[in-house]
Amino acid sequence: MVGPQRGQRPGQRDGQRSGPSSLRGRPRRSTRAARARGPVRRRGHGGSPDQPDRFRRPVSGSLHRPPSAAGHPPGVRLDVVALDFRIAGLAPETVDYLDAWELQRRVHADVVGGADDTVLLLEHPPVFTAGKRTDPHERPADPGGAAVIDVDRGGKITFHGPGQLVGYPIVRLPDHVKVVDYVRRIEEALIGICASFGVTTARVPGRSGVWLRADERGPERKIAAIGLRVSRGVTMHGFSLNCDVDLGWYARFVPCGIADAGVTSLSAELGRDVTVPEVLPVVREQLARYLAWEDYTATPDYEARPEPPRIRLVTPSA
Repeated sequence: MVGPQRGQRPGQRDGQRSGPSSLRGRPRRSTRAARARGPVRRRGHGGSPDQPDRFRRPVSGSLHRPPSAAGHPPGVRLDVVALDFRIAGLAPETVDYLDAWELQRRVHADVVGGADDTVLLLEHPPVFTAGKRTDPHERPADPGGAAVIDVDRGGKITFHGPGQLVGYPIVRLPDHVKVVDYVRRIEEALIGICASFGVTTARVPGRSGVWLRADERGPERKIAAIGLRVSRGVTMHGFSLNCDVDLGWYARFVPCGIADAGVTSLSAELGRDVTVPEVLPVVREQLARYLAWEDYTATPDYEARPEPPRIRLVTPSA
């Protein structure tokens, strides 16, 4: 992984700050405006910053305490706790990656301090983010004007941009939930989201994220990526789901370090425009289900691809 250059602070981007202005015709707010205005909550998708969406999920073990009965309307169970979903900004009000990273840190500190588990949902302007395992040759030789930012999550390099829903679950892991199980739960939620739109996906052994099986349309292709970090028992970073993102960006680099597979989106698979707002309700539902930490039946993995045939080498006799 290429570290910060001389004079750069950690997380400082390479290259220019913004992506092509013509991308999908979607305007982006300036970083200065973003910092002045703070995270954006669009009406109908999360309310005001002081009134985020709340999904309620069953209590599991001693992780959370049931809320008080006071102030709860009739019919609301008292053995559930809040999972806050916050819409930080959707296109055209995309959120600068470094601004979102700082927001994650603040929310992470709040959750560590006892606040409700929180999921940030947003879209970024075009940006490449390089995880700790990124090799130099996997970076874009020509990022097309988009920033390239080194981040503190696991995994390799990926792309974010308008038309891609990014989710940052910032949640406290119960003692019985290991990091690998948390990743599987996020994958299972993404598989369920795709299934609700009629797109069959699964895991591929040895590869992170959520995939479509190779078929007559092409090789295995990734529709959702996952990269995360756990600090003080609370998660950061998360997932990205391609809804109607411009897939041309993925030709500029080696996505997630995997050179022998493709990338796709819900729109590309269904032959119609599937927007981020259309997907949001299902995302909330599926994440609330799998982050309740209850037992679940995992979707079977796609079978591992067979090894290529071995050629027997014969040494010529003298």
